[in-house]
Amino acid sequence: MPNSKSRHIVITGASRGLGRALSENFIAQGHHVSACARDASTMAAMAEQFGQAHRFDVVDLSQPTQIAQWCEALLEDKGAPQLLINNAGVINRNAPLWEIDSDEFQQVIDINIAGVFNVTRGLLPAMIEQNEGVVVNLSSGWGRSVSPEVAPYCASKWAIEGMTKALAAELPGTMAAVPLNPGMINTDMLQSCFGAAADNHEQAEAWAKTAAPFLLGLKASDNGQSLSAP
Repeated sequence: MPNSKSRHIVITGASRGLGRALSENFIAQGHHVSACARDASTMAAMAEQFGQAHRFDVVDLSQPTQIAQWCEALLEDKGAPQLLINNAGVINRNAPLWEIDSDEFQQVIDINIAGVFNVTRGLLPAMIEQNEGVVVNLSSGWGRSVSPEVAPYCASKWAIEGMTKALAAELPGTMAAVPLNPGMINTDMLQSCFGAAADNHEQAEAWAKTAAPFLLGLKASDNGQSLSAP
């Protein structure tokens, strides 16, 4: 049930991994979650499981028109969020940069950078109007360092770091924008990079138990800082 300090939290990429784990954790704490993903069956199952206090919509974050329509409907239905978590992202297959075709490179850019921009563009004006809110853009250790065979992904997360810090300089003093490195979590994305070695890392559900309260504790004084989840 919602508590007296319940917040409206928007999360992208909520069908699995970190987005799914955070959504479930926030809901268990009594917060209202509006989430999206491309997986229609999972979004329908989550909507049935958690009920009308929350939203679970099918959105392809590579499609600006879909994002704009989703943001408009979400704001009309649930109002502006107090916390926006741009979590959705994809990674290229492990390969040297010159072996990545242009379509695969473009998909990483369209979702990891343009998707974050379009969601932020659709929701942030309403957050500014209410003069409160925190925007968390999921970065990566590879947004602050590099590794071979994931150059497109590194490029996208370095862009997230820069875009988020620039956004932070534009916000009113009551708000914050933060690029967040979630750490090494055993998700499908990590499996695609590390294979079976990903099993040695923390599961998303365990990660969310400490990450969720950390995210809820972010405030205006954190604005513009490159942070890492505990």
